[in-house]
Amino acid sequence: MMDIHAILKQLPHRYPFLLVDKVIELESNARIRAIKNVTFNEPYFMGHFPGRPVMPGVLILEALAQAAGLLAFDAMGKVPDENNIYYFVGIDGARFKRPVEPGDQLILDIHIDRVRGGIWKFKGVARVGDDVACEAELMCTMRSVG
Repeated sequence: MMDIHAILKQLPHRYPFLLVDKVIELESNARIRAIKNVTFNEPYFMGHFPGRPVMPGVLILEALAQAAGLLAFDAMGKVPDENNIYYFVGIDGARFKRPVEPGDQLILDIHIDRVRGGIWKFKGVARVGDDVACEAELMCTMRSVG
């Protein structure tokens, strides 16, 4: 549905902070399913943790937020530009159920919960196979810069 080239046109993030590799489902104004392939070459694995590498929970949340951003951009028919930036402004109910390790494929499921006063609220679940790794409610908003 959306390969890395299309994602790079939509998200301002770049290596090593781009955490969405592919979008496999997109239902406009409703939901998105994306993939993050977790490899041993990720720079954070050298220190988190030596001998037992685990993807940091905050990066799992960031991957969910980036997928949410792709869904919001699609819903608004916009892409980020030099005058506007979309910020991650809140997390509620984050729960981590399973570690994410090198070799895992993180499936990111996001759906729009509501949009009110310029604040987008999403519900997200990150899975490895059928196992929930993380779930949370995420909020973001657009701000003018410059």
